[in-house]
Amino acid sequence: MIVTGTAQRHAWQQRTLPPVERVRPDVWSFPVPIPDSPLRYTICYGFVDDSGVVLVDPGWDTAEGRAALTAGLAAAGAGIGDVTGVAVTHVHPDHHGLSGWVREQSGAWIGMHPEEARTLPGRVWRDRRPEHDRAWLLRHGTPEADAAALAVDPGRIGHILGMAEPDRTIEDGDLLPMRRHEVRAIWTPGHTPGHLCLHEAGAGILLTGDHLLPRISPNIGVYTEDGDPLSAYLDSLELTAKFGADEALPAHEYRFRGLDVRAADLIRHHDERGREILRVLDTLGPATAWDVAAALTWSRGWDSLRGMLRRMALAETLAHLRHLDGAGALRCVDGTPVHWRLS
Repeated sequence: MIVTGTAQRHAWQQRTLPPVERVRPDVWSFPVPIPDSPLRYTICYGFVDDSGVVLVDPGWDTAEGRAALTAGLAAAGAGIGDVTGVAVTHVHPDHHGLSGWVREQSGAWIGMHPEEARTLPGRVWRDRRPEHDRAWLLRHGTPEADAAALAVDPGRIGHILGMAEPDRTIEDGDLLPMRRHEVRAIWTPGHTPGHLCLHEAGAGILLTGDHLLPRISPNIGVYTEDGDPLSAYLDSLELTAKFGADEALPAHEYRFRGLDVRAADLIRHHDERGREILRVLDTLGPATAWDVAAALTWSRGWDSLRGMLRRMALAETLAHLRHLDGAGALRCVDGTPVHWRLS
């Protein structure tokens, strides 16, 4: 893997915002800060077109974020009123948070994959009571005290429940409506059900959102009783590995080449994690997802994970357990709580 965003990597190492950059003719990158996050910023991309600018992932909605996006557009010779469209790789607030404000200021359309629209927090959480989420956590082995602390209370997440609904859908293979650019959507489920990458073949670039990052593995987690997101993610990695000749423009950290190499690294990482889970179950015997997660290796250590980080660790463990179940390596023993055992 070769780092191409050298100024971005230097800024990452110095813990500062990277510069606004023109990465191709009429293609710009604008860093937008994320409050209180180790990721620090989202890289929004702007495609300058005949009729205005199409943005990809405008970032988290704060006063600082609005100012950073406005300054980035100014560097590209545009203003917020010149934005004609917002394409969203996925609806996490560090990507989709500013979309509604951009639409209010400019009248721009907002587009996303239909599977992603179904997971908007306002649709998923608005009518879900905290006791329902607590029951889900208990079902997967979370201790009573932890379940009470980790259960999502919709009354406390109003800032994300109001994120904007889309005006249009962007399906796999669709072209974004622009004249100067031929940007095609590639459906890459895994990190979220409707995650999109965006490919401009003529420019030799693939906007990877959170699907492929140069340094960290994105969270692949189970948050409902349906689906097998890890299997979907591994299939999506195989798909994006075919773009090895293109430069990766991720939503965090820095640009790089070697999409095929990075995809292989991530596949290997998940294979190794699967083998670790099988070893843990061989030692523990039938165990809950919480028990397995507590026994796994985490970069900061399980005991240091608190709040949402611990919930994400449980969700990642569940994703691996479901994937291994589908592969026939283990099986689920239904009950309260659910247990997993080797086949």
